[in-house]
Amino acid sequence: MATNELSAHNEQSLRDHLLSLLRGGNAHISFDDFVAGFPAERCGQKIEGLPYTAWQVLEHMRIAQWDILEFCRDANHVSPKWPEGYWPKPDELGNPELLKETVEKFRIDLNQMGDLVSDSSTDLFATIPHGTGQTILREALLVADHNAYHLGVLVAADRILKAKS
Repeated sequence: MATNELSAHNEQSLRDHLLSLLRGGNAHISFDDFVAGFPAERCGQKIEGLPYTAWQVLEHMRIAQWDILEFCRDANHVSPKWPEGYWPKPDELGNPELLKETVEKFRIDLNQMGDLVSDSSTDLFATIPHGTGQTILREALLVADHNAYHLGVLVAADRILKAKS
């Protein structure tokens, strides 16, 4: 294989691995698998010892993912204030309608992050011009890492809720 072919092959392999990581299901549950098995009527239920309901965690994931995506795409994007802008209000516990809306928006943004990663015109290694050293590669890994972390929290919350029923 010629050097240019190898380089193109390696770049495509990296993109494929990133997409797999973003979609989940390798070393952890995928977002879609979690949502499919989660009882929507329990999304706003408080769990003793945990500071957030399942919906609040999902909404946090959505907001953070959206913020990272918009940072990648829009030099004029202004991130929410940390930390309160990344979480719903404490008294907003969630309900099945909010859950449905959060899940739909999360999927749209996740797909758009995937589109950005899979687009061969996206230089994964180039510094984002309006950033402070970030790259699309770093931001995609950040999304995948953040989502995997919180999916683990949600799996534990789901198990506690199911054990109580």
